[in-house]
Amino acid sequence: MELMNRYLPRYQFAETHSLHVPASPARVLDVAARPEITDDPVARGLIALRELPNRLASRLGLAAPTLRQREAFGFADFTPLGRDGERELAFGLAGRFWRFDYGLVPLADGPAFAALDATGLAKLVLHFTAEPEGTGTRLTTRTRVWCGDAAAQRRFTAYWLLIRPASGLIRRRMLQRVRDAALLAP
Repeated sequence: MELMNRYLPRYQFAETHSLHVPASPARVLDVAARPEITDDPVARGLIALRELPNRLASRLGLAAPTLRQREAFGFADFTPLGRDGERELAFGLAGRFWRFDYGLVPLADGPAFAALDATGLAKLVLHFTAEPEGTGTRLTTRTRVWCGDAAAQRRFTAYWLLIRPASGLIRRRMLQRVRDAALLAP
């Protein structure tokens, strides 16, 4: 977990899911890095549901059009942080996730993520590890979140309590999609 510990050694929130994939670690991580694997219809539906109140309010003129100018939240919003051979892969995200528009902070790369002052923000790392296990690989996804100050942590705590079940479902489905894609012929 070198990448995870490099980019988010301290955290207040975490979630872990794993499953066995009958494929090599290299194949599993190659598949996990493909955007179409993370483009899950259930995840899109859950994100659309989360964004619906703001999108409706802005259409009715009741709120600023914060989400109307952008695509729905997705994996493209994450910043690649790095890959360590056949062992691990990490992506980062920073923002005020509790806001209607997520309050995302654009990040160019891993060093920009590491250097970002998290005051008033939450920093998140989505991490995959691939460990040889029997005739295949144990694929694990870990999500860690660090809030840069007490106010951000209070806001994120309320948000986390609401979204954690959906977030867990998305992660478990992502693992299954990686497994299914890794089993297909290249």
